[in-house]
Order: sequence, then C-alpha cells, then structure tokens
Amino acid sequence: MPSDTRPQLPWPARLPFYYGWVVIAVAFVTMAVAVTARTAFSLLLPPLIDEFGWDRGLAAGAFSFGFLVSALISPLAGKLMDRHGPRLVIGAGVVLMAAGQLLAPYISVPWQFYATLGVLVGGGANLATYTAHSLFLPNWFLRRRALAISIAFAGAGIGAVLLLPWLQSIIQSQGWRASCTVTGLLVLVLIGPLVPFLRRRPQDIGLQPDGDTQGNTGQGAPKRGNIVDPDWAAQDWTLARALRTARFWWLALAFFWMTFAWYAVQVHQTKYLIEIGFAPLTAAWALGVVAIVAIPGQVLLGWLSDRHGRELVWALACLGFAISYAALIALEQGPNLPLLYLMVAAQGLLGYAATSVMGPIVAEIFEGPHYGAIFGSITVALIAGGAAGPWLTGAIHDATGSYRLAFLVAILGCGVAAGAVWLAAPRKVRKVPGRS
Repeated sequence: MPSDTRPQLPWPARLPFYYGWVVIAVAFVTMAVAVTARTAFSLLLPPLIDEFGWDRGLAAGAFSFGFLVSALISPLAGKLMDRHGPRLVIGAGVVLMAAGQLLAPYISVPWQFYATLGVLVGGGANLATYTAHSLFLPNWFLRRRALAISIAFAGAGIGAVLLLPWLQSIIQSQGWRASCTVTGLLVLVLIGPLVPFLRRRPQDIGLQPDGDTQGNTGQGAPKRGNIVDPDWAAQDWTLARALRTARFWWLALAFFWMTFAWYAVQVHQTKYLIEIGFAPLTAAWALGVVAIVAIPGQVLLGWLSDRHGRELVWALACLGFAISYAALIALEQGPNLPLLYLMVAAQGLLGYAATSVMGPIVAEIFEGPHYGAIFGSITVALIAGGAAGPWLTGAIHDATGSYRLAFLVAILGCGVAAGAVWLAAPRKVRKVPGRS
C-alpha cells in the first residue's frame, strides 16, 4: 500500500468545521469582557469624584490619557500583528488590563488613577478590543467580511448587558474597589485561556479565507472581479506610500471624529443622566442596553455593508451618534423615558455599527502584507479622538457648567466623520461582494 504523502495540517485546521468561526467565537468572548472592563469606567466615575473630590475634567482625563498612550503604541501594535500575530498583541493587552484593574483599589492620588485605570486599562483595552481585532479578522473572511466582524464585535453588547448592571450593584453594595477587583479577575480567567486559539490569517494553518480549499476561492469570492481601480489595487501599499495619499488622511479624520463622539458620550452619559434626575441603576441600565441593542444593529448593518457598501453604513453610524447627542440635549429639561429610549436606540442600533466596517474600510483601500502597520497608524487618529472626546467634554462642562456646547461639537464631528469616508471612497477601489 502506498503511504499517504499528503501534508499534515496543524491541529486547528483539522477541526470538523471552519476554524475561522473559532477565531470569531474567541473574539466574541474577548470583546464581551474586555470592552465591558473599559466601559465600566463610566460607572466608576461618580463614586471616584464623590470620594476624592476631583474635578470632572481631571477625572475623565484619566480615560483620555490612557487613550493617548494607546495612540503612541498603536503603530507598534500593527507591526507586531503583521510579524507575530494576535496571540502576542492580545495577550499583552490581557495582562495590562488585569494589572490595571487589580491595582486600582489601592489608588489615593491622581497619578495613580491615571496609571491604573488610565494607562494600564486603556492601553490594554486597545491591544485586546476593537483595534487589535480589526488588524487580523478581515484576513479570515472576504465574502462575509463585515458580517463576521460584526458578529465578533457583538460580544461587547452581551458583555455589557450581563456585566455592567452586576458591576453597578457591586459598586453600590461593596464599593468601586470591589468592582475593579472582580473585573480584573474576569479578564484573566475568561480571556487568558482563549488567546492561544487566535491566528493572524487562515494561511498560517493551511486554510483559505471563507473556509475555501487551497486553490479554490469559492463561488462569488471577491477577487479580481471586485477591483474597481486596478492601478491602486496593484500597489504594494507600505506605510510610507499610504501616508502620501489623501485617502489615508481622510480615514484618519473620519476615525478621529467617530471615536470622539463615541467615547465622549460613553464616559459622561452615566453622570449626566444621574444629574438630570435618573436613578443610578437606570443610568447604568442605559449604558448596558446601548451595548445590547448594538448586537442586532451591528449584525444587520454589517450584513448591509457587504451588499451595499461601507460608506452607507458608516454614514448611518454617524447619524446614530448625532441623534443620541440631540436626545441628550433635549433631556436637559429633566427625565423623559421616550427621549432616553431614543438616545439608547440611536447610539446602539446605529452608532455602534461603525465597528463592523472600520477594518473592512481600511483593508479594501490598503489591502496587502502591510495592512496591520497602516491600520495601526490610522488608529493613532482613532485613539486620539477617543482621548479628546471625554477630556474636552469634561473640560467644557467644568468651564460652562453644562454639557450642551460639548454635545453640539460632537454632532458637528459626526457630520465631518461621515463626509470624510465618502471622500476616501473605498467603493472606488474595491466593490463589496454584493456589488461585485
């Protein structure tokens, strides 16, 4: 009998189903815990301000400072992802986040607050959540790229609805320090053991995108047939070349204003809702429900973007944040449940869908072996927006006694973000599968 000379695939590729969905499942759990750990900063802000008497701008600045540090390391994270894959990058994020949460109960002065819940948690979250996953998940899917990513990112909604109310109850019964300790242990126990399952791309374990076999990209795969601009697509897009294009800077501008709007409301909405008369548990509920209603929004709009284009879904996400800010301004008159529901629905169903198309937008313009370094550099602008939003919103409130001006700035920024992606025009480089 002749011996079987076929190459033996690594063990992940021998599982009885497409390993890409294992990667998506691990990403789902990671997002559920890691994003919630960062989002919980909004729950910690009121008791921290009450205990230490810090100004709102100073307290919110810790979140922003962590984002600024993340911006400095993002290009390095992109290069590390290109060379070593997600296990190193996300594993480092898990260690940093857990350390920050477990050390936070011992803080007593602002610099310790900035170092733990700011730098360690903020920087670690950047290495373990949206940015890091956007660096490698687009490699695993072509035909269902945005849909697959949206399913992974929907984990953030599940984590929020399950964990945020629980963490708020811990804060109320045992204090914010106990909440930090619990969060740090969750990061270690739930994410840590899953990191070894991650791979940068299917080819690393003998597979192809979308589960196709070697040499067969499947019926309808968006290969050469989806290219609109052959000259652009044929370029070997290094970071240096990308930096010399207008598209790179349009994307940087769009990502800056998107995260400005995203994190300004995420950090301040709990304190704001409590101040205008909502109960603390209702305010925590609102923060959690935003994330849970994001689940159908991300999946449906991710599916929509695979059929009708990334620009459309990005614009809808920007509109969602603009509506949520308008509702918050209207809530100045006092508690109003219909307006609260509108704010939650617009922010979650529409706004959070931006995450499902961030990676595909960049991948379809700058696809290639240096995609991680390019996306990591664009992430500097994304993180800068996430840092500027909470800090500037808090500073404007400290100076004026109101959030109104800050909310109006965010609405204007949403318009800029929407227009910038239309100008970057990924549709003019590659068609989405539904239009190929």
